[in-house]
Amino acid sequence: MIFKKLFNLSAALALACTISVSTFASAAPGDDAVVGAYEAYRSGDAMRLARHARQLGEQHLLAPWLEYWRVSMRIEDAQVADVQAVLDRQRGTYASERLRGEWLKVLGKRRDWTNFDREASLYGRDDLEIRCYGWLSRLTKGDDTVFAETDAMWLDAKEHAEGCAALTDALMQRGQLSVGDVWRRVRTLFANGQITAAKSALGYLPEGQAPAESTLAEAARQPKRVLDRLPKSADKRPVREVIILAALRHARNDPEGVAALLEKRLPELLSEADVKYLWGRVGFEAARQHHASALRWFARASETTLDDEQLGWKTRAALRAGRWAAVREAIDRMSAQARLDPAWSYWYGRALAAAGDQAAARAYFTRISGEPHFYGVLATEELGYTVAVPEVTHRPTEAEVEAARTDPGLARALEMIRLGMRMEGIREWLHTVRYMDDQRLIAAAEFARRQGIHDRSIQAADRTQRLHNFSLRYPVPFRDVFTQYAKTHGVDEAWVLGLVRQESRFIVEARSSAGAAGLMQLMPATAKYVAAKVGLRGYQQKNVTEVNTNVALGTGYLKMVLDQLGSPVLASAAYNAGPGRARRWRDVKPLEGAIYAETIPFSETRDYVKKVMANAVFYAALDKRSTPLKGLMGTIAPKGGAEPAVDDDLP
Repeated sequence: MIFKKLFNLSAALALACTISVSTFASAAPGDDAVVGAYEAYRSGDAMRLARHARQLGEQHLLAPWLEYWRVSMRIEDAQVADVQAVLDRQRGTYASERLRGEWLKVLGKRRDWTNFDREASLYGRDDLEIRCYGWLSRLTKGDDTVFAETDAMWLDAKEHAEGCAALTDALMQRGQLSVGDVWRRVRTLFANGQITAAKSALGYLPEGQAPAESTLAEAARQPKRVLDRLPKSADKRPVREVIILAALRHARNDPEGVAALLEKRLPELLSEADVKYLWGRVGFEAARQHHASALRWFARASETTLDDEQLGWKTRAALRAGRWAAVREAIDRMSAQARLDPAWSYWYGRALAAAGDQAAARAYFTRISGEPHFYGVLATEELGYTVAVPEVTHRPTEAEVEAARTDPGLARALEMIRLGMRMEGIREWLHTVRYMDDQRLIAAAEFARRQGIHDRSIQAADRTQRLHNFSLRYPVPFRDVFTQYAKTHGVDEAWVLGLVRQESRFIVEARSSAGAAGLMQLMPATAKYVAAKVGLRGYQQKNVTEVNTNVALGTGYLKMVLDQLGSPVLASAAYNAGPGRARRWRDVKPLEGAIYAETIPFSETRDYVKKVMANAVFYAALDKRSTPLKGLMGTIAPKGGAEPAVDDDLP
């Protein structure tokens, strides 16, 4: 039984000390007015917002936000002078930056290019819609160099915002977008499941050249039916494109079925270029499903049609197949920007090493060695070194921490988090720390730690380049609790801490949009399941965020999946995506753990597993334990081995 090593959690919880977490002082004067103003802003009640704002006054810490809320509510009708006065008064604050972004879109919509150009020169963020208005402004001045810059916008795989739609209209009027360009966008949108946006894009086709809406809907919803009823000929482009769209959709569920059609029937109806394009999509979908024929199907595609995402999955298919020459070939064809990804630097180095070119391999490993992430750790180990935390730790002085405490941006950020406006507080924090040097970042991290806001402390400490403080990067709040339950369940404490760092950043009351709660982000069904299995009497869902309860149930569940799956890598994947998926992602042969992690189909889970395992190495290093990541990743047993007879589908 997977529970044979679990102790009685009821007794453990009864003995555990009660933890009371209070990251801030009790409610301060004016809190109700601030919260009331925020709620008035969200509900669009300008009079109530003004009433609350008068109670707080112009010198209040959150005055920039009060002004932002006031102007933002009527931004569409705002006068230039009124907005400009607020931007000047709140210069440098995140609220003013956010207001400027909204104001730029209004100015673009008004075609007020004089004011738009002035404000755009002061805007420091990348917003596609604002870029589109910027291109439109340049077009009105006769700057035709815009045409060479807009391809990425056109192929952006989602519905265009108003500014980009206006730019597209201008490009169409100037003859810069052809029928082929329209179909190229429609294919991109279909491949990414953006059917409504694809329908909008078809509106740019000349009259009579778009397929019937019902035909498009059938290709999206019942692609197999379209492919089962292929016409005898496809002389008209709309007919051919609908076939391609149906093949794109069906390949997501049945790449083998579409491959069979590409072998026989589709070459009779489509051009050679279109057939090769579809082979690339079939290879991509097959690779994501770990299909054994993925590389063979990729080989039949035209290399010029493969984008970086497809080449990434071609690389992953080659990794699972152990074909190191194919790994190099796929990475070589990526864009220069994509090849800078630490993942591809590491795997290219491994491919060179497999070919016997050790000197070149070491050069690739050296590029990323020492960097505090999954592939930086693996590269360091490939060079023969053991990962350890820096010997020299920068500790901020009290004067530096005091400077952080009195920094208006940091103070506003933590004040908004205290008041429950976490997302706004996080954005204010990110805006404030974005240009800080290492000393100021570590001081900001220490300030946040003292306030109990561990996610902001971690974020600031993570950004340092030369000076580091790994105790702030990898904090251990509630250490006694984690130590107790890691020991109770026989799981590695560093691994548990690495998982919690990724799950909640040690935010006690963290809740996800899916309903996961607490430090270990337990779903209601999972918490109830574990509580019942271990005999935790009187458990109620309202208790799930209590530190002792959450850690007890979370580590208990982690032990269950570890015992079932036999690997911390699989258990980490299961914690995020479920045990069934973690099993399905194995291979028919033993698979290196790092390759298993890199080839997880879900990007969120792939990133999660790599970060959890790297975190575990650093937490172990902080405890003066050497835990090689490659050894921790291990080898994943193949499919078809002994599976548990019970509890096969843990929640």
